[in-house]
Amino acid sequence: MKPFDPRLLRAVPAARRPVGVLAATGIASGVTTIATAFALSAVVVAVVEGTDLASPLTRLLGLFVVRAFLAATTERVAAWAGVSVSSALRAALLRRWGTVDADARLEPGAAVSLATAGTAAVEPYAARFLPTLVTAAVVPVLAIATLVVVDWPSALVVALTLPLLPVFAALIGKATAESTERRWAALASLSGHFLDVVRGLPTLVTYGRAHRQAMTVREVSDRHRRATMETLRIAFLSSAALELLATISVAIVAVTVGLRLSHGSMALGAGLVAILLAPEAYWPVRRVGAEYHAAADGAVALDAVLGQLDPTPARAESPSTPAPNAAFGAELTDRTARSRPNAAFGGAAPGSGRVGEVRVAGLTYAYAGSPAPVVRDLDLVAGPGLTVVTGPSGVGKSTLLDLLAGLRRPGAGTVEAPPSHYVTQRPFLSTGSVRQALTIGHPATDDQLWEALRAVGVDGVVAALPGGLSADLGDDGFGLSAGQRQRLALARAWLAPETLLLLDEPTAHLDPEGAEHVAALVAELAERRVVVAVTHRDELLAHADHHLVLAAADATSLEVIPEATSPSTSPRTAGEEGDR
Repeated sequence: MKPFDPRLLRAVPAARRPVGVLAATGIASGVTTIATAFALSAVVVAVVEGTDLASPLTRLLGLFVVRAFLAATTERVAAWAGVSVSSALRAALLRRWGTVDADARLEPGAAVSLATAGTAAVEPYAARFLPTLVTAAVVPVLAIATLVVVDWPSALVVALTLPLLPVFAALIGKATAESTERRWAALASLSGHFLDVVRGLPTLVTYGRAHRQAMTVREVSDRHRRATMETLRIAFLSSAALELLATISVAIVAVTVGLRLSHGSMALGAGLVAILLAPEAYWPVRRVGAEYHAAADGAVALDAVLGQLDPTPARAESPSTPAPNAAFGAELTDRTARSRPNAAFGGAAPGSGRVGEVRVAGLTYAYAGSPAPVVRDLDLVAGPGLTVVTGPSGVGKSTLLDLLAGLRRPGAGTVEAPPSHYVTQRPFLSTGSVRQALTIGHPATDDQLWEALRAVGVDGVVAALPGGLSADLGDDGFGLSAGQRQRLALARAWLAPETLLLLDEPTAHLDPEGAEHVAALVAELAERRVVVAVTHRDELLAHADHHLVLAAADATSLEVIPEATSPSTSPRTAGEEGDR
């Protein structure tokens, strides 16, 4: 764990100004403290010698006012710096996770912990530790330089003993870093496990396994508690050790000054300045030790956050691998609302393809750690209309949709696609009202919402809920059937402005009548958009304009099997084959 990670200022440029202001106020406070030592010694000498007090007392009171102003300014700027840095890191994490390959993302529990508790823990690190580190590098040097002029023996004592503090602090800090990393790992484990338990709580209660999971959560919590207490124990012991060393060093200065004052070999003013400045030379270094322990969580969390923000791709790519898809920014057709690429999906790259058209050339993709690609040398052209993708489980149908949506980076080949709206096999409905669930990312009026609900056939279900569109949904649509959740997700797709709709098993969880209704709805959507749908059922095939069949010819490759053969049909170009 580094005391200062330069990646912070590179990854979060917004952190430079507040951290710089804090460092400046810290240095100004140190200079003011040195001036205050001279002013206070002048006041004491004036009292002892019976001279005029007005001038030194005025200077002292003025310096006290300046120190109070700097302290108040430091507190306000520290709060601003902490919030600014943590907010910037959180926003950068969300942007990064929105564009990174799906295989490189953290587990949900660890991601939530890092984006909430992790970025919040960085606040004391940025607001207190970093400015204190700068102050500790400047103020002791100024104090020793002043002591050299005032009383060189005292300066020699401070110069010989001061380096012992950072040496001891580094030795203790190593143990603190290891303890803090164990505590952070325990917290991430607790967060992930607790999130999994909460998600599966209805099932656990149904099968009578909730008590066992409660015991597991208690055990994980106890590990986190023990790790926390271990970190606190090290922090208190290290603080005591640094305080003892600094106290002994200051005592040596005080004793030598006192002896020389008693023998008359040193002026009273110089002795007072030496005694007052010696603690100030050690104080910033002692503060670094104290703030280090307070910000240790933030340093570990910052390392994890910056590791996530590292632009290096998580998956090894060959030199021939194309660059990640850029944002698609072309003008949409007059029948489709203009839309920017969905930032959560990353978008796809424009190329030679026409507007409202999907073009895939030589697409190959393998999961991280897998020697065999799940998609190999796939060509696809899909224009406006419905393209249905079928094939046995495990041949890469859902992976193909992920690649079209920009959720995964191709290992080879190119993907060109307009902005997309993706309905997965298990659509997620956030906690909130029906209105909020339907208008994520695209505001709509109540009339438009009811039109979409009627189109998918759940207007009666929503109307029966208390409050209608304002009715609260449980977590992930709790209280609704799987089919009703699926239809709400399709209603959201109906309202979405994106040109490309990607549907993964849209008729799953539906009875035959409901599946026929949804298939007719998808066909209606395909009249004005590009729709690529994966299915294992036959209802969508009756409405398909194109049919892409993926089949595992062997354990390592995919082949496109044309439904119909014509002189213009290429066995590797599926967008123009099997037309119906």
